[in-house]
Amino acid sequence: MPFEPSSLTLYPTDPGVYLMKDGGGRVLYIGKAKNLRSRLKQYFALSGDEREMIPYLTAQIESIDTIIALTEKDALLLENNLIKRHKPKYNVLLKDDKTFISLLVTKHKWPMIRLIRSKGKPKKTEGTFFGPYTNALAARQTFDLIQRLFPLRQCSDAELMNRKRPCLLYDIKRCVAPCVNLCNEEEYEKLVQSAIRLLKGQDKEVLKELRSQMEAASHRMEYERADSLLTMIRQIEHVTTIQHVDNPFAKDCDAIGLCRKADAVLLVLLQFREGKLIGSEHYSFNLIASDDQEVFETFLLQHYRLLSSVPKEILLPQTLPRQTALQEILSEAHGQKIEIAVPKKGKKRDLIEMAEKNAQSLFAREKDERSLREKMLLDLQETLQLTRFPRRIECFDTSHISGVNPVASLCCFVHGERDKSRTKLFRIKEKENSEDYASMREALLRHFTREKEKNDFCDLLVVDGGKGQLNLALEIFQELDIASVDVIGLAKESSRHDKGLTQEKIFLPHRKDPILIDPRSPMLFLLQQIRDEAHRLAIGYHRKRRAKSTITSELDQLTGIGPIKRRRLLSHYGSVRALKAASKESLSNISGLTKKDVERLWDFINSGQKE
Repeated sequence: MPFEPSSLTLYPTDPGVYLMKDGGGRVLYIGKAKNLRSRLKQYFALSGDEREMIPYLTAQIESIDTIIALTEKDALLLENNLIKRHKPKYNVLLKDDKTFISLLVTKHKWPMIRLIRSKGKPKKTEGTFFGPYTNALAARQTFDLIQRLFPLRQCSDAELMNRKRPCLLYDIKRCVAPCVNLCNEEEYEKLVQSAIRLLKGQDKEVLKELRSQMEAASHRMEYERADSLLTMIRQIEHVTTIQHVDNPFAKDCDAIGLCRKADAVLLVLLQFREGKLIGSEHYSFNLIASDDQEVFETFLLQHYRLLSSVPKEILLPQTLPRQTALQEILSEAHGQKIEIAVPKKGKKRDLIEMAEKNAQSLFAREKDERSLREKMLLDLQETLQLTRFPRRIECFDTSHISGVNPVASLCCFVHGERDKSRTKLFRIKEKENSEDYASMREALLRHFTREKEKNDFCDLLVVDGGKGQLNLALEIFQELDIASVDVIGLAKESSRHDKGLTQEKIFLPHRKDPILIDPRSPMLFLLQQIRDEAHRLAIGYHRKRRAKSTITSELDQLTGIGPIKRRRLLSHYGSVRALKAASKESLSNISGLTKKDVERLWDFINSGQKE
């Protein structure tokens, strides 16, 4: 039964929160007001609320609950908590914080930097967090930059403890090898602190310290170390020159711009640190009934209470009704004064206009396909506990019939799409033992030996099979001293189907039981797509090899017809079947065949026809 507006006279005039519900009791929208009765009447007045979503919202309302709050601050916090709990259809709601990406500098004797999913309020015991980032691509680019600039360890804690010699990353100067104590704790800590300061946007301090270290190394005649520090300085200067926009008036602040079209809203947040633009984030919402002021208020609460560190100033394009209360809430949450400002002119106003222009530009491109693939790959990294972002995934498969004509294939996907230029087909050379394991071993060994020479490894290796194939790949990596490639085994689970969908088992290193992923998951679909493509390539190559072998074996029975003549015949007729249908005159016209050859071939054709 539709809600009766006349009953609003019974509602309180106190400040508080209201919950609009449909006939099934589902919360559609949550709002706050200084005067609940007056605010609710605006929704149903003929000339009241002009927002486009309001008619659709009010048509579904069958009941409205209210909760009275003592202060505006209480109302803000209560609304925020209720939105997160009920997830109303028409409210601004940031995605579950587990879908956000953060950078973590682990708390360890030898810290490492990892790209992880945020899990609520970060725990200081885990390490130092940076983020969360909603733009998965930007987060990964930042992570790649830090790894390129600072040679910190990339291996897991278990790998760190068990290594007896440095891996390839040390040889290419991408790691200082703390695993075998080739650097001391003081040197390593300096690298860690430099990385942290760069993530905070304090590149001037980092450059100053690196120059000091370079000069000290030069005075001690440690010229190789001085040169590596100079290279690092130049890389940081190059990156900061390209990526940063100088604005001395934006010391440490965030500037937020908004673009709205009908019921869709996109927010852009520009991050300035030490007067430089160091990052940009954007957030999109659909079916939004909130006005712009409510969007800003809800966003500020949901976003900035998640962060481990916040700027001293947040710049907005318009004043908010509960701006003072918001400042108090955020300041108390972070133990420092945070100011929400609305610049009307000058350089800070230019930052707001810059954010708004970015919001308008990004609005049409928000559902960019590349960004969706990046998020899916990050989901894959988290689910499979990978140490590296799976930008490039390679999959191997083998094919043979009873050990005859064994072959293997390599299929490669980059950024979630197949890269045909990296496809490889292997003709297995070892004939004495050509079962699956031996074929797979030969293909892996040949491929990764070459990749090691070029220093061009994939991020994730997928082997078609279970624990046996997985352990085989791990043995190859140990033999070649490769520690920078993740590997998994993918195998179908026998005799199990979920509503017609085949369940897959994914085997991870050093884990006894496989993990199962929802058969409808896009991540699993990607892995299946890669595995099936490798399988298709292997089967296709095996069929070609088998067909060629069959043709050759039939013609091998003929004495006097050697390899060159066989190639000419097959080139001319295309197959043995076509050859058997040829006339004697046609055979005589093929160059290189003697009269005796033609007679032999004619006898061969006639013998086949008699059979």
